[in-house]
Amino acid sequence: MLTKRFFKTKDEAEVTFEFSHPQAKKVELVGEFTNWKPLAMKFVKKDKAFKLKQRLPVDKQYHFKYLIDGKQWDNDAQADAYVPNSFGTDNSIVNTQRLA
Repeated sequence: MLTKRFFKTKDEAEVTFEFSHPQAKKVELVGEFTNWKPLAMKFVKKDKAFKLKQRLPVDKQYHFKYLIDGKQWDNDAQADAYVPNSFGTDNSIVNTQRLA
């Protein structure tokens, strides 16, 4: 799940990435905005989900995926869109365009 917060005085959005996977011991966020390097997500017990906040420039689209336990890739079920990648699967898209 993606939650976005926009700032009146900054050209960036704070995006909260949230991913639930019952058997996962570790989930990492990997995307264009991390240069495809994994960022560890924190498990939040009360939400039973892994979460990570990331600030991104507004009015752009970014590809990303979740890496589960270092070996399984998954998409965000509520991403803004999906696009095919060069590995024969899809990437999730987060769109930071401000809504009017």
